[in-house]
Amino acid sequence: MRQPVEPLPTRWEFPDPVAVEGEVVGVGADLEPGTVLAAYRRGIFPMPLDDRHLGWWSPDPRAILPLDGLRVSRSLRKSCRSYEIRVDTAMEAVLQGCADPSRDGHWITADIRQAYMRLHELGWVHSVEAWSLADGELAGGLYGVAVGGLFAGESMFHRRTDASKVALVGLVDLLRSDGVDRLLDVQWRTDHLASLGAIEIPRWEYVARVRAAVRRPVPAALRPH
Repeated sequence: MRQPVEPLPTRWEFPDPVAVEGEVVGVGADLEPGTVLAAYRRGIFPMPLDDRHLGWWSPDPRAILPLDGLRVSRSLRKSCRSYEIRVDTAMEAVLQGCADPSRDGHWITADIRQAYMRLHELGWVHSVEAWSLADGELAGGLYGVAVGGLFAGESMFHRRTDASKVALVGLVDLLRSDGVDRLLDVQWRTDHLASLGAIEIPRWEYVARVRAAVRRPVPAALRPH
């Protein structure tokens, strides 16, 4: 297994989000691989503010999903038996599913899709997919950025019942597979994520956890092959 390819460093300087008021800690810059990675390493992620302006976000509080706090209901456990979990076999399809304009993924613009595909090709962005065992179709999935022991979840989608939840269960299994303490970021707490065990922590604590997590090894299943 190879290591992710480190891109050219960014020409932009990000602030310490702990020292900034509000969730948007910057506007502008670019979506070059080195820029996006530098942001994640500081606890920041990109999301467009509107059609013309790119925002750099660091929510306070921040939502994370403790790996030992994942809640798997009896019905979800049953659903897990209906899908096969795969990693990085359909990244582009997962991005398209998450960006479907009929759902809340309209913020995933063509520029965002291109940026994360470039990072995927360099080994930093991964898709976790739930494939239907009944017909072999892609039923749902998620994607996110893996930097050392940090997995920053970006978006998820489903076309079949519980498929995105099953992908999340699969991701947690991967992150816990070797006993290393890792951090699963889910950005904002929603009722859906809270039902699965997501909690909120202060931004200062999240940033401290990120600094420690990025020094840990990435799970073997998420390393480039």
